[in-house]
Amino acid sequence: MMRHIVVALVVVLFGLIFARLIGSYVELSALRPLATQYVIEAPRDLGTPNIITGILITYRGFDTLGEVAVLFMVAASIGLLLKKDETKSTNAPTLAAKATGARRAAANTPAAKAAAARAASVAANRAASATPASAGTALAGAAASEADSAEAQAGEPSEIVRTGTDVLLPLIFTFGAYVIVNGHLSAGGGFQGGAIVASGAMLMLLARPGSRLNVALLSVIESFAGVLYVSLGIVGLIFAAGFLDPRFLPRGELGAFVSAGAIPLISALLGIKVGAELSVIIDRFRS
Repeated sequence: MMRHIVVALVVVLFGLIFARLIGSYVELSALRPLATQYVIEAPRDLGTPNIITGILITYRGFDTLGEVAVLFMVAASIGLLLKKDETKSTNAPTLAAKATGARRAAANTPAAKAAAARAASVAANRAASATPASAGTALAGAAASEADSAEAQAGEPSEIVRTGTDVLLPLIFTFGAYVIVNGHLSAGGGFQGGAIVASGAMLMLLARPGSRLNVALLSVIESFAGVLYVSLGIVGLIFAAGFLDPRFLPRGELGAFVSAGAIPLISALLGIKVGAELSVIIDRFRS
């Protein structure tokens, strides 16, 4: 009873807090001074119409680098934890084979052969005196095994799922690439496009449970993209105004596909890195 009273008081307290927040909410009719400065200065300073991408990649470059590093640590930790289970499952058949070999070696002794002959004689006598009920039990067991095999086949993806995957997978990868390379002009960027590419990899694994991703190749690609990302940051530190400053390349015309300095290149590296890391995480959980 006391527990219910405490829960009710907590719910009422949160209700009062949210009611106060909603009651005091006033929609801003104008941007704050900092937001105004970003809206005015970012397109002129960076040459990108997408202010959000410009802020995330340039002004908040260290934060973006930290987010990518956190994602890398998550992928590495999941791979390390699940690799132990995979090693155990790999060693299990080896241990079973060793045990089988030991049993076979023990069965070749004269005492073991005599015991096997006596067991075979007893089994033959029991089979000769078997009743119709035992035969029915055997038939029921066979029917149960057939039902289990049918259920296993039912767990496989249907033809509709496989065909839909064949149709949608190229579209998903194409859309992910479009979001990555077009992030400096419209909504999108490396994180969003990388997540879309990883969702395509997940759909492929769901439609083809027997397929596997080349985790080693994905790890190499992810590491290479990370090294290039940091290298571009250092280049900006040397030839521009700071780390990940994209103005060491020409800004170009505002709104053009090749513009905004090094922002499209940095966004593409982010998309490759995020897509590879998320795909590795999905494959580790699947295995």
